[in-house]
Amino acid sequence: MDLAPITALVKNDLSQVDALIDHCLYSEISLIPELAKHLIDSGGKRLRPLIALLSAKAFGYIGEGHIQLAASLELIHTATLLHDDVIDGSELRRGKKTANSLWGNSASVLVGDFLYSRAFQLISQINNSRVLTSLADATNTLSQAEILQLLSCHNANVDEEYCLKIIQGKTGVLFSIAAEQPAILTARPEAEISAMAKYGAHLGIAFQLIDDALDYSGTSLELGKNLGDDLAEGKPTLPLIYALQHANDEQAQLIREAITQGSQHHLVSIVTILQATLAIDYTRNLAEHHIQQALLHLDVIPDSGYRDALSLLAKFASERTY
Repeated sequence: MDLAPITALVKNDLSQVDALIDHCLYSEISLIPELAKHLIDSGGKRLRPLIALLSAKAFGYIGEGHIQLAASLELIHTATLLHDDVIDGSELRRGKKTANSLWGNSASVLVGDFLYSRAFQLISQINNSRVLTSLADATNTLSQAEILQLLSCHNANVDEEYCLKIIQGKTGVLFSIAAEQPAILTARPEAEISAMAKYGAHLGIAFQLIDDALDYSGTSLELGKNLGDDLAEGKPTLPLIYALQHANDEQAQLIREAITQGSQHHLVSIVTILQATLAIDYTRNLAEHHIQQALLHLDVIPDSGYRDALSLLAKFASERTY
């Protein structure tokens, strides 16, 4: 599914967001814009800014706050990617060498920190204490989820509940904020603010579940990263967790060893096991469940092309191949 018809609705706003992000990357220290632009200019779907802009339009927001909000969300997301690639030792992101593989871990972490600070400088300009507080709470939740994931690596005993807690904290929370905060900016009733937060959270969970499924069913060319990266990093994502519960003893032992050792040596065999146990199908079906939950919460928005676009965005999340 192509995102172009959706992004076309907020084309001018997205251009303003990109310009503001570019402005925020300015520093007399040349390493900062050079490293940050390497990742930001390499593509990316801009889903979090897109959700924020569409939500703002759907609620009839007038002003510049949604541009600052969208830009701040993308800066935070980029910061987390820089940090993640250091933690995971990744060498490929969006089809290009990662920043840490080019400039080193220290530079990547520090530039990520710079982007975090820029995001909060931006959000403070909106002059809405509730927006600032909710974003601060969200980044705190995100940071804790990152630590939970770190603790789960190489642990073959992680269960589905723990896995979903990480996903909600790492991915769901920024999607939730992106959908919720425009409703706050337009002073919508609490029921609508809550519904939009839930729409975003369910969409974010679905997006990550599809990402986890694609790590064992996509292609490196489409994904822009190496297939089986999660396995190499010892991450017990949902496909592996489900397969462990439904595989025979020999198959389960192979998966356990791969997780504990962080090894891709048996990737082909493990993919075969995931297919045989229907683990990828289970993961996709759970993602579809969250998509349907997200769509239910969109009923609070007045009927418009922007609400339709938010619905299509949910459809994209479940059908994407990259």
